[in-house]
Amino acid sequence: MSKITITFEKLKELNKKALIPFITAGDPCPTETVALMNTLVENGADMIELGIPFSDPMADGPVIQRASERALKNKVGIKDTIKLAKDFRETNKNTPLILMGYANPIEAIGVGNFIKLIKDAQIDGVITVDYPPEESKEFVKKLNKEKIDSIFLLSPTTEDDRIKLIAEQASGFLYYVSLKGVTGAANIDIKQVSEKVKNIQKYSDLPVAVGFGVRDPETAKSVSEISDAVVIGSRIVNEIEGSKKNEVISNVKKLMHSIRNAIDSSGVQ
Repeated sequence: MSKITITFEKLKELNKKALIPFITAGDPCPTETVALMNTLVENGADMIELGIPFSDPMADGPVIQRASERALKNKVGIKDTIKLAKDFRETNKNTPLILMGYANPIEAIGVGNFIKLIKDAQIDGVITVDYPPEESKEFVKKLNKEKIDSIFLLSPTTEDDRIKLIAEQASGFLYYVSLKGVTGAANIDIKQVSEKVKNIQKYSDLPVAVGFGVRDPETAKSVSEISDAVVIGSRIVNEIEGSKKNEVISNVKKLMHSIRNAIDSSGVQ
């Protein structure tokens, strides 16, 4: 059983929902990444989604695009991201770590090499935005062999037969993209998201996390009432971008604290 699955089961026993924050490795600088990851955990993160910087992040909006640009200027690539995750693991053995990225960097270093490196770094799950399920079977099989979860995205336009196909390959949880477009794009229609989550649950017993467009405590609370987990990325990255160097950690801490409190105050946890 993976660390991700164990975490969801423990949260269910406590009647709590998972909070999964996203940051880009190397943003605002490589020396801050592990400190930020620790801050996220200390202030309510149940898992961490760590973004691999990439020059063409097609699913990401301007905020996370700029984070990738800053990280790439800091010369942080896929191997550096994995090294930062490994550094985090030196002091935190239990918080599930999920790498989020694109196929190009993985293909560039080779799938076998990638899986070897992330196993060594004790990564628990992988989201590869542009690996469609039809082309992921061998990749998923190799990840499964190393007990690393394959996490797939589902969108508002994903049809039922495709939900079923993805559910057959996925493990850990299913990531529902709450809106059409890129990260941080628009306000969430909670009623519509609720209907979509219920439909996904017809095809899978995996937990459903909802992300893209979660930008404040109120939205996080509403999303937590209709899903198993809340993913928040652009809002955190925006906080990092807009903070003075000596205030990044404290500002992220305040934001995380407010999001965690909002989720935990929900009447339906």
